[in-house]
Amino acid sequence: MRTFDLTPFYRSTVGFDRLFSLLDQANGDGSGYPPYNIERTGENNFRISVAVSGFSQNEISIVAKENTLTIKGEKAANENGQSGEVLYRGIASRAFERQFQLADFVQVKNASLENGLLHVDLVREIPEAKKPRQIPITTPAPQVTEQVAA
Repeated sequence: MRTFDLTPFYRSTVGFDRLFSLLDQANGDGSGYPPYNIERTGENNFRISVAVSGFSQNEISIVAKENTLTIKGEKAANENGQSGEVLYRGIASRAFERQFQLADFVQVKNASLENGLLHVDLVREIPEAKKPRQIPITTPAPQVTEQVAA
């Protein structure tokens, strides 16, 4: 079941259609764990928020390689020495791996963990050589010809 709709992004962005198509197809296995949001926070800024409640900072790894962002989480085996018997486990703590395909020139800038949410900030930085540039239109100066009276 999809919990987000990227349709408004398709209509209002130019050049990010590949990014949203790849994010839309990411992890097509139907697994919804862990749930995540993809937000546009600026013209060239994005944020992926992943719900990782129960995971500590050292149990999560984030790897950006080429155009792929991989977020992995793996709980410690001893459950931090908790004593007692768990009667009902509603908070999932199973290992996970989420992969996101990133568009060209999209880079990971920052990652933070707060209140059970892992926030990964992305920015699209287009190199100067690839940016559009304005070409001035010039008109040739009129040529003056001198006529000599004979």
